[in-house]
Amino acid sequence: MNSFMDKLSEKIMPLANALGQNRYLSVLRDAFMLSFPLTMFGSIVVVINNLPFFNDATKGTLSGLFGNGQNATMSIMTIFVTFGIGYYLSKSYKVEAIFGGAVSLASFLILTPFVLLTEDGTEVSGVLSLDRLGAKGMFIGMIAAFIAAEIYCRITKKGWQIKMPDGVPPAVTKSFAALIPAVVTLTFFLLVNALMIGIFHVNLHDVIYEVIQKPLTGLGSSLPATLLALFLVQFLWFFGLHGQIIVNSVMDPIWNTLMLDNLEAYQQGQDLPHIITKPFMETFTVGLGGSGMTLAVVILMAFVLKKKQYQEIGRLALAPGIFNVNEPAIFGLPIVLNATILIPWICAPLIVTTFNYFMMATGIVPAPTGVSVPWTVPIIASGTLATNSWLGGLLQAIDFIIVALIWYPFLRAMDRQTTIEE
Repeated sequence: MNSFMDKLSEKIMPLANALGQNRYLSVLRDAFMLSFPLTMFGSIVVVINNLPFFNDATKGTLSGLFGNGQNATMSIMTIFVTFGIGYYLSKSYKVEAIFGGAVSLASFLILTPFVLLTEDGTEVSGVLSLDRLGAKGMFIGMIAAFIAAEIYCRITKKGWQIKMPDGVPPAVTKSFAALIPAVVTLTFFLLVNALMIGIFHVNLHDVIYEVIQKPLTGLGSSLPATLLALFLVQFLWFFGLHGQIIVNSVMDPIWNTLMLDNLEAYQQGQDLPHIITKPFMETFTVGLGGSGMTLAVVILMAFVLKKKQYQEIGRLALAPGIFNVNEPAIFGLPIVLNATILIPWICAPLIVTTFNYFMMATGIVPAPTGVSVPWTVPIIASGTLATNSWLGGLLQAIDFIIVALIWYPFLRAMDRQTTIEE
């Protein structure tokens, strides 16, 4: 068994390391993290405005007073992501990052229709619709930002810059150095936009949304795709690789877009369109003790197993585990390359996620509203906040019990085996 694991590890490690070190995936991850404190603020505002014990009149009043807290953060998340992509990609090329971020954002806005369609079908020119800057514009924003930053950085690297004499203030020197790369990049996007509108009579926002974003979000919101992503997270962690970072780098754009869709529907009092979203993944998978839902495992080790070594590991890992940090358990038990517990490590998250999906699909438990809940919020509280219902917290408690039941026989067997060996 160990020989097989060693050979499998040799095959998996290079691929996983390549994904983890990929320039574009790293930039995408960092860009979403740039928006995190802003979306967190917006989520807090949404939670306060929609507390369950408020009546509709109170909620309406609070939304009118504090609604801009969400409109200026979560509703325009694509702006922060596009700027972040330009900034971090330019930084990775050792090019002046702030100008790369500004050029990427401007390139996205050039492709954005400044037309608002009213309820009666009237077009109002010169007005930006919030949905273009949020969920609906996410994919076109990411694509435009990457292309714009690449063009800007390559032109800068070629030395196509205006050089200023010594003694000129650094801010002025940097601005003139960025002038030609910025003008060339923005001209390219302006011509693309003119071509799409003048010849094809469409805008790239709608094309990308219909051709790329809708199919991908439809796939990403499905249960099979979610289970595959979870399997890969657990599988990579088993070999000591941070599966969460590797898989999330690919899936976060999809899950965050689904989150914004739900938030928009929730704000308008409509049915939530998706079950699988970023809050679902963080609250009902990672939110149960970290990757692998190991809070129940840590408690079993600390208070049920008989061997002192497991009790000590469990008690040391308990405090971090409450806040969903489970590296002490992963490397202390260890879970890494431990074939004895491979089955519960992989199967428990898949079983619990399937259970949660059907509980929400049948309407027994409400789906996450789109509010972003930090993954470090403890169990029960995070489920309640994510769904705006105590049923979300209750579902997490049931999940905890399911994970404990799945893991218990394997932990007992490992406990007994250690006793026999000693």
